[in-house]
Amino acid sequence: MLSFRVEGEEAPLVLEQEEVLLDSKFKPEFPNQTVLSISLEERNKLPPRNLNLFPNLAKDHIKIVLYVHNRPQYLKVVVQSLSAVEGIGETLLVVSHDGYYREMDEIVQGIKFCQVKQIFAPYSPHLFPDSFPGVAPGDCHDKENAAEKKCNGNPDQYGNHRSPKIVSLKHHWWWMMNTVWDGLPETKGYTGHILFIEEDHYVLPNAYRNIQLLTRMKPWKCPDCYAANLAPSDVNSKGEGWETLIAEKMGNVGYAWNRTVWRKIHAQAKNFCTFDDYNWDITMWATIFPSWGTTVYSLRGPRRSAAHFGKCGLHQGQDSRNACIDNGVVSVDVDDADKIPNINSNWPLHVVKKQGGYQAGFKGWGGWGDERDQKLCLSFAHMYHFVEAPSI
Repeated sequence: MLSFRVEGEEAPLVLEQEEVLLDSKFKPEFPNQTVLSISLEERNKLPPRNLNLFPNLAKDHIKIVLYVHNRPQYLKVVVQSLSAVEGIGETLLVVSHDGYYREMDEIVQGIKFCQVKQIFAPYSPHLFPDSFPGVAPGDCHDKENAAEKKCNGNPDQYGNHRSPKIVSLKHHWWWMMNTVWDGLPETKGYTGHILFIEEDHYVLPNAYRNIQLLTRMKPWKCPDCYAANLAPSDVNSKGEGWETLIAEKMGNVGYAWNRTVWRKIHAQAKNFCTFDDYNWDITMWATIFPSWGTTVYSLRGPRRSAAHFGKCGLHQGQDSRNACIDNGVVSVDVDDADKIPNINSNWPLHVVKKQGGYQAGFKGWGGWGDERDQKLCLSFAHMYHFVEAPSI
């Protein structure tokens, strides 16, 4: 184990590094918490529920992380779809909340089909109505000039100041990743793959068995694949329907990677946290993956096992009277082939060499120019790797 000592007038910190690459001179700082955020952080320490119903996890299980915001109508659909997934009772479902919303909490507490653990991002802007990372008094707004208005904040590359509702998207994803891989006792020693899904991803019944197959065959069928995916990178595609495996750009619907890949991502924390785009996935596509020096492929089957059904923006929110779902329901075709594993290890591999979408060189959509957001993001990267240095 390597350690780095940080010099300073205050008590030094030691950076514990187990294949963790971080700036040893950076000292993480976090906002003063509210009563609510402190209580939520305490809830994060609770053990998974339903241990009486599912006392043991399968030896070859793949853990699942569902990250949610405030779209209860969507969450109900996702939970219903997960309840019909073959093998779901073999694993642990971690639900990561961006802020606290009672209805979202109640829906998750009603899950009875597997072990389930809830975690809440304690520094979500939604928990800080009067201070950073929420809206702080004296903050600049829109395109205000900080010098003229004598307000606080750094504009993005387009001249816009931060919006807490927007930046929470990237903050939550990054906090969640760091917490799941390095902070939770249920997952931080786990060496297998973790499957990540969002509250507007409908999961088909064969999804869990398919992701098990894909991650198992990935090392020998596609050595250049860093991850496995349940759906094409084009969210509107249902797949090609060929009798082949597909290696293509990593999609953001139902993706799974292991700790080795997470370490490569985590090593690029500074690039992730300073790239001026509030979207975590575009940040990954435009700056993190290209930094690895090779095409980053993900392995998937020729038919989707998860579907994106969202029809409204992530932070618009909704209630039962204002759902962003057509007629209040979701219509996802589930054929017989989607109810059983439908991936064959004897199939050849088709490599999609021409990668569409965001590429290296894209400068970002902005929304992430404030130095406070960048520093908080970097603090999340360090939060599980610093300990107080022993007294001498």
